[in-house]
Amino acid sequence: MRKALGAHARLGSSVTQIERAPRLLSGEDPDVSELVTAALRADGVRVLAGTAATCCGADAGKWIEVGSGDGTERIAFDEIIVAVGRSARLEGFGLEELGIPAGRTIGTNDYLETRFPNILAAGDVAGPWQFTHAASHQAWFAAVNALFGGLKRFKADYRVIPRATFTSPEVARVGLSETEAAAEGIPHEVTRYDLAELDRAVTDGARQGFVKVLTVPGRDRILGAVIAGEHAGELIAEFATAMKHGLGLNKILGTVHIYPTWTEANKAAAGAWRRGHVDPRILALLRRFHRWRLG
Repeated sequence: MRKALGAHARLGSSVTQIERAPRLLSGEDPDVSELVTAALRADGVRVLAGTAATCCGADAGKWIEVGSGDGTERIAFDEIIVAVGRSARLEGFGLEELGIPAGRTIGTNDYLETRFPNILAAGDVAGPWQFTHAASHQAWFAAVNALFGGLKRFKADYRVIPRATFTSPEVARVGLSETEAAAEGIPHEVTRYDLAELDRAVTDGARQGFVKVLTVPGRDRILGAVIAGEHAGELIAEFATAMKHGLGLNKILGTVHIYPTWTEANKAAAGAWRRGHVDPRILALLRRFHRWRLG
């Protein structure tokens, strides 16, 4: 929706984004939120964060009243879009009669089976994510377990679930964010590469954004990655693959990436990590060696 807001603003509409949370994309790191907010404002969108909608009316034109620490304001509008989320419809299928737990989602085990092994659930009805790609991932396990569960069952694997928010620029993440790692007390290092340095970003005139990778201190094992920028939803796949199969940043750095492409940003981030972990003793030895060679 936020991508559409910017598009409407660029076409000349007066657009206001009202957000009750203190900032947009409150589930992401503050620097991600700041980037997206700045991009929306640059498009002409008025962003009101930390603001609650209190009432609407249609007398003498349509309006919405909002309130924040600065007081209340009445905003006139022609059209309004309200994002309230969604929940699965679970009534009318006989789940209650069968005694299958069905609150916000259907109760399932690690194999996506309900209390009856021949009744399985996947997607929004099973949770915990509301991503189409997560539903597709679950569907494989549900289908295979339904067909072959009597012989062998497979636990749904949720270790690596990437996600993207299709703002402009896009935001994509897999694994831990910097905020989550700090809140959970998980030791980590942060490596950041700004897309302004990427040749393809310069060529496309899309230099906004960055790649940020969290790793285990002193090691190249990836704990999480966030990309804010053009094509972030595509770029995050390389980090998701690396995390899924236990590959570190050195493997990404050692992989040839086509020039000039957006995927080079991932390799550049890996290179930034590598440069930050060069042993100074080895550098000193190399300097002495080359001095000796040069006489």
